[in-house]
Amino acid sequence: MAPRLGMLLALVLLGFRPQETVVEVRSAQSGPWSAAATWENGKLPPAGARVRIRETHRVVYDIRSEKPFRSVLIAGTLSFAPDRDTRLDVGLINIQAGDAVSETGFDCDDHLPAPDPSKPRPALEVGTLEQPIAADKTALIRLAYIEGMDKNSCPAIVCCGGRMDIQGAPMSRTWVKLGARAKAGDDQVTLSEAVTGWRPGDRLILSSTTRQNKIKKTFKPSVREGTQTEERLLVKVDGARVTLDRPLEYEHLADRQFRGEAANLSRNVVVESADPEIARGHTMYHRDSAGSIGYAEFRHLGKEGVLGRYTLHFHRLGDSMRGSSVVGASLWDSGNRWITIHGTNYLVVRDCVGYRSMGHGFFMEDGTEVYNVLDRNLAVQACIAKPLPKQVLPYDLNDGSGFWWANSLNSFTRNVAAECDEYGYFFQAPKTPQFDPELSVAQPDGGRKAVDIRTLPFVRFDGNEAHTQRRHAFSLGGAAGPGGLTVGGVGPDARHPFVIRNMTVWDAHWAFHPVAPSVQVETFDVFNAEYAIWRPVYKDHAYRNVNLDTVTVSKEFSPTGRKSDEGEIPKAVDDLPPATVITSVSKGIVRGTTSDNGTVKRVLVNGREAKATAPNFAEWEIALDAAGTIEAHAEDEAGNRELHPHRVVIR
Repeated sequence: MAPRLGMLLALVLLGFRPQETVVEVRSAQSGPWSAAATWENGKLPPAGARVRIRETHRVVYDIRSEKPFRSVLIAGTLSFAPDRDTRLDVGLINIQAGDAVSETGFDCDDHLPAPDPSKPRPALEVGTLEQPIAADKTALIRLAYIEGMDKNSCPAIVCCGGRMDIQGAPMSRTWVKLGARAKAGDDQVTLSEAVTGWRPGDRLILSSTTRQNKIKKTFKPSVREGTQTEERLLVKVDGARVTLDRPLEYEHLADRQFRGEAANLSRNVVVESADPEIARGHTMYHRDSAGSIGYAEFRHLGKEGVLGRYTLHFHRLGDSMRGSSVVGASLWDSGNRWITIHGTNYLVVRDCVGYRSMGHGFFMEDGTEVYNVLDRNLAVQACIAKPLPKQVLPYDLNDGSGFWWANSLNSFTRNVAAECDEYGYFFQAPKTPQFDPELSVAQPDGGRKAVDIRTLPFVRFDGNEAHTQRRHAFSLGGAAGPGGLTVGGVGPDARHPFVIRNMTVWDAHWAFHPVAPSVQVETFDVFNAEYAIWRPVYKDHAYRNVNLDTVTVSKEFSPTGRKSDEGEIPKAVDDLPPATVITSVSKGIVRGTTSDNGTVKRVLVNGREAKATAPNFAEWEIALDAAGTIEAHAEDEAGNRELHPHRVVIR
C-alpha cells in the first residue's frame, strides 16, 4: 500500500474525513435553469454546489429539486417560472452585486456601497406584482442547513442592496370575522363575508374566544397550554361558508361586535425551514434593497434566542425602501417573531396573519421607526420568550406582545390581537441607566432630529381590537405590575396627545393600562374584563364614549396616579402632515396608502388627484402614464401639506 494512501486510510478509521471541495457553477448566459447551455461547461449545477447568477444574466428557475444547493449568489436575476410547480432547497440565497459572498454576519450595510442607479439591480423574483405565481401552481423555497455553515446565520435569504419580490396568488381576504357562532361539534363555519382565493387543502385557524386562566395566580407559562385556538384543513368553500376536515372541539363566539376570526395560513408561494429541529432559516432585507412581499407563506422560520435572525426582517433601511410592502402574508410557527421592522420607515404591512411566535409578533425594534403602516393584521399567540442577547433596547422582556413598539409615530389601524401571552398592544419606552430615549428620528420634512421618543404621538391609532388576552389587551407606556418600567410621566404635550379611536377589547384581564400622559380616547368598548382602565395616570387625559359591559372593576388608581390638572385640558391641534407611500405601479395604475391623524383632504400624484379606495385615503389609486418620475403627497383638512413626498423613478 502506498504511504499516502495508508495514512489517509488510518485518518479515516480515526474519524477524520478529507475536506470536501465545494463545486462552484456560474451562469454562462441567460436562460432556463434546466438548460445545460445556461451554465459554464454545459453542465447543470449539482447538489451541494455554490451557484452564481452573474451580472446581466437572467436565469429562470423551472425545476423541482429536493437535493439542496449550498448557496445561490444572485448578481443578475433569478426568476421562478410562474406557470409551473417549482422547488428550491438551499442553504443560502444572497441577492447582492459582485462576486463576493459571506456565509456569516450579513451586515451588508457596513461594507457595501449604495447601488449604482445606472445598473440593473440583482433580483430574486418568486412572482412579481405584474405576474404573481399562478394560483394553480406552487413555488417552494426550503432553507436547509448545510454542514459547515454557521447555524447562527444560516440557512437564510439575504437581500443586500438587491431586489427581492415574492408574490403569490392574491386572495380577497386572508382572515375574516366569523359570521355566526361556531359550536363544538360543527364541521361547517359561517364567515362574515364571502372569500376568494381560499382552496381545499388550505390550513385554517379559528381563534380562541374563551380566555384561559382567568385567575391571576394560576397563569400558566404560555397560552399554548390550554389554548382553544384550533387548526383545521379546508375541505370546501361555498361563498361565506366553509367546510372543515373534522369537527371543532370548542365553541367560537360571534355576538355583536365581539367575534372570533377565521384565518387562512396557506399560500401557493412558501418559504420554510427544511428541518426546524436542526436549524431554522430566516429572511432579511438590508439598506438600499427593494421589492415587496404579497400573499406568501413563511413557516417554521426564525432562530430562537438569536438577535437579528427573524422570520421576516427589515434591517436598518431608513427611508431607502419607502414604497415596499408586506401584504397578505402568512407567518406562523416562528421561533423568533413574525415581522421585525428595525430602523425602517414608511413600510406598509397589511392583511397579514401571524400565528404562534416566540417573543413579540409584529415588532419595531429600536425606537427610531416612524411612518410605518400596520393595517388590518391578525396576531394570534405571540408567546413568552427570553430577552435576546445584546438586544438594542435592554428593558424589553420579549414576553409575548402581538404588536410592540417604542416609537408611536406610526399608524396602527384595523388590527386584531388575540390570545397573546402578555400584551395585545404594548408601547414601551422607559428611560433607564442603559437606555436614553432621546434618539435621532426622521422628521416630516425628510430631515433628522434628536427627539425624546416618549413624546411622539401616533400618526393614527384607529379601529384596533384585542380579545382573549389573559393579561393586558393594551398597555400604553406601562409595564406588568407595580414597580415595572414605565415612561416615567413623559409623553406628548397636551396639544398633541395620543389619540386612540374606536378601540374594542373583550375577554381580557386588564383592558387598558394608560400610563403615558396626554391621552385622548374617542370610543372605547370593553366587554368581559376584570379591569377596564387599570392604574392610569390621568394627567391631561380625555375620555369620550367609553362603554363598559361585564367589567369587574372599571378603574383602579395607582398610588402615584393623579387626575387631570386643574382647569381645562388644552384643545388638541392637528399640525402633523400626512404620510404617503406609493405601494405599486402596475399596468398604468399607481396605488398607495396615506396615513393621518385627522381627515385627509386629497392625495396628489404628479399634480392630479387620486381616488380613495378605502376610507380616509388609507388606500388610493390613479391611472397614470408610468414613465419617468412619479411623485405623491397628501394634504389634510387642517391645512397640513406633506413636506417629504414619495418619489419613484420608473425606467
